[in-house]
Amino acid sequence: MRIALFGDIHANLEALEAVLDDASQLGVTDYVCMGDVVGYNADPSACLERVREMNCPTIMGNHDKDASATYSLETMNPVAAAALEWTREQLSDDQRKWLSKLRMVRQISDYTVVHSTLDQPGNWNYVSNRFDAMSNFSYQFTPVCFHGHTHVPRVYMKTDKVTEVAAESIIVEDFAKYFINVGSVGQPRDGDWRSCYAIYDMAERRIVFRRVEYDIEKTQAKIIAAGLPPMLAERIQEGR
Repeated sequence: MRIALFGDIHANLEALEAVLDDASQLGVTDYVCMGDVVGYNADPSACLERVREMNCPTIMGNHDKDASATYSLETMNPVAAAALEWTREQLSDDQRKWLSKLRMVRQISDYTVVHSTLDQPGNWNYVSNRFDAMSNFSYQFTPVCFHGHTHVPRVYMKTDKVTEVAAESIIVEDFAKYFINVGSVGQPRDGDWRSCYAIYDMAERRIVFRRVEYDIEKTQAKIIAAGLPPMLAERIQEGR
């Protein structure tokens, strides 16, 4: 079984299709979406429907929650708030309902998935270093937990201590636990504009990170045409 773990799509249809095509060519058999299907970019409805039609396990991200709700966004970052207000207008009642019913944490086979953290999944905390990751392991009862939210691929490994290892290709060892950020499909923030996702080969116990190019100019043109903040088009080019 080869599983593609992808998330933080953020309404970037071109990036999503490129990732799914790449995964298919590599013999992926199963898919898991790590949340934040919508927000920031110009194709929230199309991305939501593409994920929904896959009928794969999908967890809730903070933008999914915000887009499916009606509460005020005035305390949020102005750019994110503007994109979410616009996103709410694009989604149907049925689509908002689907987003609102997504679970925050799921265990699938011998691994767990969450958008942010296992200790307080609804607080949407960020894990940016090994110290942030430490508290998560107390709530992790599977060898591997995949997450997203920061848009930066990272691997934290717990043995007698917690260390960060390169997010490239790793073998899941019996003596360790792993808390793994799979990166972002639609808005990477590690300085590399290409989409990022991970493939977990359960037979080989190997996890590999993939970077995929997509038609970024088309995505940028859609953002501008939709009247969304121009910086959203700029930042995907810069990978930030």
